[in-house]
Amino acid sequence: MHREPTYRAARTVAATVEEHFARHFAQATSRGELHLAPAPDAHTIEAIIDATFWASFRPEEGRFPKISLAFLPPEQAGQPLIFENRLAVTSDTLTKLAPAVERPGVHLGVWRDADDVYVWGATRTIPSLGFVLEDVEPGLLVIKHRRIDGFGKFANVAVLKGEQTKIVDEEAASLPECPDLLKSLRAFTSPQTWDDSVNVLVQLAASMRAHGHGGTLLVVPNGNEAWKESIIHPITYSVTPSFSKLAKLLEKRPQLDDESNWLASLNKVVDTVTGLTAVDGATLMSNGYEVLAFGAKIRRGHGRQPVEQMMLTEPIVGNQAIVIPPVQHGGTRHLSAAQFVYDQRDSLALVASQDGRFTVLAWSPCEQMVHAHRVDVLLM
Repeated sequence: MHREPTYRAARTVAATVEEHFARHFAQATSRGELHLAPAPDAHTIEAIIDATFWASFRPEEGRFPKISLAFLPPEQAGQPLIFENRLAVTSDTLTKLAPAVERPGVHLGVWRDADDVYVWGATRTIPSLGFVLEDVEPGLLVIKHRRIDGFGKFANVAVLKGEQTKIVDEEAASLPECPDLLKSLRAFTSPQTWDDSVNVLVQLAASMRAHGHGGTLLVVPNGNEAWKESIIHPITYSVTPSFSKLAKLLEKRPQLDDESNWLASLNKVVDTVTGLTAVDGATLMSNGYEVLAFGAKIRRGHGRQPVEQMMLTEPIVGNQAIVIPPVQHGGTRHLSAAQFVYDQRDSLALVASQDGRFTVLAWSPCEQMVHAHRVDVLLM
């Protein structure tokens, strides 16, 4: 039976999300891509968002639900678990089923017929460009899709928090037109510009954010030790020789038939590296992905001026850059990272906050200041 959605943001965002999936489907089809997931229509999107939003506030046995829903028919889901009787997509249904699919990688399968959308079972397999809606926490939902080759983090499309909606800026239009800055931030500008789904900096950032402890990762030029003047010595946890397992894995990317095993190994090493960032201080890694030190204390370089302002942007449609003092965006961790980038202008700083915010800092030669790009909307 059809139920009229009551979550206003679901209706606000549905048409935009429909256009996103239709456009990507058409582009992939024109390139000859096969086995694509069906593109959802606005009515289906609205119904799924509405039910999931209200379910996210309903604890079952004292725990709020963690639900992931994927829009696809059972025949595209590999070897799914299929219910004998289809279930209506309602907050009651989702609340009851949530404990069964709260582990990462498990999704409730949702499909539609002439009357309405329904839950048909559960799956771990999602075709390329498959629509996924994830309930992150009460009132916070993320719409995403599976990348074409299936590897790497899913690409986020939109984030809904209460009545606030954020549409991911795929074209990087929210960033100033500064070629050198865009080159530095290429990994984080938007999913549209991710030149490889196994984007190591994005994987590291997502792992740091998921770790939940907060931390700083400083990426410095390979073979250049100028960064040492911005670090207090001795470094308690200097790594000698440098930890190069991540670099070696990236050098030996296998053929497609063994890529899943390689990716599993890569994820383990990524988690090992990001675990180091939870130690008080900063982790230093070369841009060749070799870990040089962790737990390092940042200092202002000799003769350097303190950083007083930075430009702040976010990769969402309609975002406008603002100039603020670093202390307005975060605490000591953000300020020290901004100072490091101000002093070491060919470096990159990745900063995770315990509250889930994630910021990438780079030097903008066009604006002659530190540029802080808040990217947690891409990492949820």
